[in-house]
Amino acid sequence: MVIKRSDSPTPPATPHAFRTQRPRWTAATTDDGLPVEYATIEVPRDHADPAGERLTLALSRHRATDPDRRRGILLAVNGGPGGDWGLGRGLVAKFAGTPLHEVYDLIGFDPRGTGASTPLHAEVTLPKAPFDSRPPDSAFEALAEDMRRRELACERAGGTLRRHISTPNTARDMDLIRCILGEERLNFVGYAYGAYVGAVYGALFPAHLDRSVLDSCVHPGWTWREQFLWQGDAVRRNVDAWAGWAGERHRHFGLGTDAAAVLAAVEDAVAALERRPDGTRMRTLLDGAVGNRATDRAQWAELGFLVRDVRTAARAGDEARIRDLLAEQGTWRPGDSEGDLRCGVLEAITLEHDWPADPETYFADMREFRRRFPYGYGVLRAQPWVGAFRTFTAPERPVALTRRDYPAGLVVQADGDPMDHYAGGVAMAERLGHHLVTVEDSGDHEVFVLSGNARVDAFVHRYLVDGTLPPERTSVPGTAARPALPADAPAATLPA
Repeated sequence: MVIKRSDSPTPPATPHAFRTQRPRWTAATTDDGLPVEYATIEVPRDHADPAGERLTLALSRHRATDPDRRRGILLAVNGGPGGDWGLGRGLVAKFAGTPLHEVYDLIGFDPRGTGASTPLHAEVTLPKAPFDSRPPDSAFEALAEDMRRRELACERAGGTLRRHISTPNTARDMDLIRCILGEERLNFVGYAYGAYVGAVYGALFPAHLDRSVLDSCVHPGWTWREQFLWQGDAVRRNVDAWAGWAGERHRHFGLGTDAAAVLAAVEDAVAALERRPDGTRMRTLLDGAVGNRATDRAQWAELGFLVRDVRTAARAGDEARIRDLLAEQGTWRPGDSEGDLRCGVLEAITLEHDWPADPETYFADMREFRRRFPYGYGVLRAQPWVGAFRTFTAPERPVALTRRDYPAGLVVQADGDPMDHYAGGVAMAERLGHHLVTVEDSGDHEVFVLSGNARVDAFVHRYLVDGTLPPERTSVPGTAARPALPADAPAATLPA
């Protein structure tokens, strides 16, 4: 079924009956001993048809600890899309004990389709194509077929609910939460996909947004397919930075004296692995380790020694040693292959944008990514996604992100974020006229409070509590320091 898209992002006003709900809060205590209240509310399944079916949203609330200084509610949304191991209602508990908790009622919720709210399910389908960081052309058709089956599994379990699980509808749900709680405006912290939700809320409901923090932003000008593709470049930037660092420490790792030589050593290890039994799997694990560990500066020495030792073991044919060295490297999310049902929100949200329908478009990108971005499973960003086989078209176009009638906010972005490219944070700050805090030399993803960066936390707390923004462009160091491993001494020079 295809629904004609609306060019207008604004549905009819939500009826009074929804806005005047009085949720019944139940007092509880979190596992950490924090007092919390839980409640549920009802929202329209389709905000354009409020007389139709309803969905349930699950909320949490931690009341401000200093009521005399209370300045309203602070709503938080985690990444995903669809949570993706996110915290949902539990996210705001991370702010407990901070200055935010003193002045705000902290409001968490499970967005529609997730957690304890009305769920959007997808059937679990096990992929048939082997997991391969550098798949041969002969595997492309099987990879496409896996995604076609995945989309059909989403459709079977999710049905017509899928087209109502969208970013604009989540933003509309947020505004309904604001109304029900009796607040004129809300304050907001969003991480990754949640940052995009916050920007959409500001575009749709500018008169009701006060202070906002967008942490680890998607790029406001990219489609979801472009967002995926640019992850390959983001990971490769971290790998190149690690290779340059390792090249300055040849006497420790023996991988070469510059970045090009270090990467050639990685490829030498790759070639040696591919000649061994189970070589494709072992090479795939090494590719994953290089991309993933290069993102974390604290693991750079560990990665250098890993590449050295894997290359040595592969050349010697020491299969047991190879398996031992790569035993801790994972491949893909276990939740995608366990049980009968899983959360289907990721697929629904990413179908807000159009996707190429011709598999050859993906195959051409896979060939390029196989060559340029083999590390950190870069080819996964280029291979066919469910959007190539989508069973529905989103009923409205993505919201144009603008800022009018609400104050300038704050963007936080790490320069080495492997999931949301640094360019996205820069573009979001420029698009909305927000101030930007760059976390330098860092592969962090989702920084404020969650990454333990005291300088970032201080900037954000000062803004959200006192309204004081940092300078328009501010930089702070990351918290994962490069290993304290001395660089090689300069080569001796002969006297003139």
